[in-house]
Amino acid sequence: MIEVLFAVSIFSLVAVGGLTIMDQGANAAQRSLEITLAREQIDAQSEALRYLNASYVSSYQPGVVFNESTPAGQWQKMINYIINHSNVNFDTLDSSNKCRSPEQGWFFIDYQNAKFIDYTIGEGSMGLANTYAKVNYGMSPLTAEGTWIQAIRSSDVNKTGYVDFHIFACWESPGTSVPETIATIVRLYEPR
Repeated sequence: MIEVLFAVSIFSLVAVGGLTIMDQGANAAQRSLEITLAREQIDAQSEALRYLNASYVSSYQPGVVFNESTPAGQWQKMINYIINHSNVNFDTLDSSNKCRSPEQGWFFIDYQNAKFIDYTIGEGSMGLANTYAKVNYGMSPLTAEGTWIQAIRSSDVNKTGYVDFHIFACWESPGTSVPETIATIVRLYEPR
């Protein structure tokens, strides 16, 4: 009887250990997939920014105001928004274990239509990510779920006209106590 109990105990330890390792492997695979999908969303935002910028640069003429239905017009709309709404300070870090709220002046790009989304007039909204950080096209208005852009213009815009676009993604991932976060910076220049 003691031998049977000892054998069952050893089998139970091996089974629990095996299940724990399988669970950790599944969580790691899920996190890896989520990071890949969130990186694709960040890349799509950065490519849309580059497209709007290239359209503006190729069409640039001093003093010309472009129609908002054009990519160059969307770039001008976005730059005007940044001038009026962006007052971002990245010197303070959020030490909590939650996805931080975006600073004043956040926005995102509808990369399917190459359109700047201005949340201040109700074109888009921000929500928490259900699975991974993304732009949810199934919502009306468009909802950025855990992904956003914040822009910082050059300090001397008369000499060097550039904008640093900080693209963030943050979401809760399985098997971790802190949220997954990734970010990138895209610097784009404006003609002078």
